[in-house]
Amino acid sequence: MQRVILHADMDAFYASVEQRDRPELRGRPVVVGGTGDRGVVSAASYEARAFGVRSAIPTAEARRLCPQAVFLPGEMRRYVAESRRIFAIFDRFTPRVQGLSLDEAFLDLTGGERLQGAPEAVGARLRRAVRDETGLAVSVGIAPVKLAAKIASDLAKPDGLLVVPPAELEAFLAPLPVSRLPGVGPVAAARLAAAGFHRVGELAAAEPAALERRFGASGLALSRLARGEDRSPVLPDREAVSYSEENTFARDVGDFETLERAIRAHAEAVARRLRRDSRAARCVVLKLKLARRVAAGPRGHPLRTRRCTLAQPCDDGPAIAAAARALLRRAGLDEPVRLLGVGVTQIVAAEDAQLPLFAPPAERSRSRAINRALDEIRERFGPDVLVRGPDAVAPRAGLSLQRKRGESD
Repeated sequence: MQRVILHADMDAFYASVEQRDRPELRGRPVVVGGTGDRGVVSAASYEARAFGVRSAIPTAEARRLCPQAVFLPGEMRRYVAESRRIFAIFDRFTPRVQGLSLDEAFLDLTGGERLQGAPEAVGARLRRAVRDETGLAVSVGIAPVKLAAKIASDLAKPDGLLVVPPAELEAFLAPLPVSRLPGVGPVAAARLAAAGFHRVGELAAAEPAALERRFGASGLALSRLARGEDRSPVLPDREAVSYSEENTFARDVGDFETLERAIRAHAEAVARRLRRDSRAARCVVLKLKLARRVAAGPRGHPLRTRRCTLAQPCDDGPAIAAAARALLRRAGLDEPVRLLGVGVTQIVAAEDAQLPLFAPPAERSRSRAINRALDEIRERFGPDVLVRGPDAVAPRAGLSLQRKRGESD
């Protein structure tokens, strides 16, 4: 059976939500993201994109390109709630939905043509449902493989629909630059160009064995993708293997007090999400990205990770924070930090949790009661309404489109 894969991608998601909710912003360039010196653009309206503003560029660069734009810090709680509404619409079309971020997903429509109609008609109905129920635009690409569906939705922007029939798959891919293939960043594209490969079709026409000899296993994988041989499945949400929170600071942080406040805040957020999913974790991970740059590009800062295994599975913020602070001390940090993250792995069912570690039964019961009360208050009034102690965290550089397990509206 020929597969039918749909890729749905919301148009300028954060900025579109702001323009929908604030009529005075409609038709104006809007930029959402970090507004400080190290801010990063999370979303730019199409009016701002006309000036060259794109997501992931520094906010300072966006201000230079489009000084007349409206710059907003954004409000994640609203965007997460809107994302849930959109994914609920996706779920009506198929149970096989793989969320990639808050604003995009793959849907596997294979085998549903007799019930739902031709793929193009399904895509049109999905776009209309999102528009009617949320007031937002979504671009859709449909193809027999995930790779082509994602590229098609990008080419359909803004607010469009593009279908790639199976018979036209290779012809669709052939004229595209090799940078369109997954895993081909600037360095890999330069290597391919040096070898004479600029377009996907040139890779498709090359002998696979020759590509493997020259580029190793990645060359063989690119050869298959270039010919449209992408059998990667659409994977609906599965059990989480990890939970994490991280923060790129608006300014480099070198003092331990600020880093420990960030650890406590992240640990509380991770623990709250674990409890919401009735899960607990056996391993705590600390992630540190150093401020100094050693190479160009987004991976140009040294990254350190430290981890430890807990004596018992845990879903308690203070206990996770204590473990992460111990990891921070053991890291031997002697320079400023650009990013700090706290994560947990080795996830188990909550009934295996012990809160807090090594505490007597009465104290464990008290911790559970406190956590339950905090969760109820935060669920009703928002995640930031209460913190434990003086734990205001240093400002973040920007927002993320990451979908987080256990995160409430």
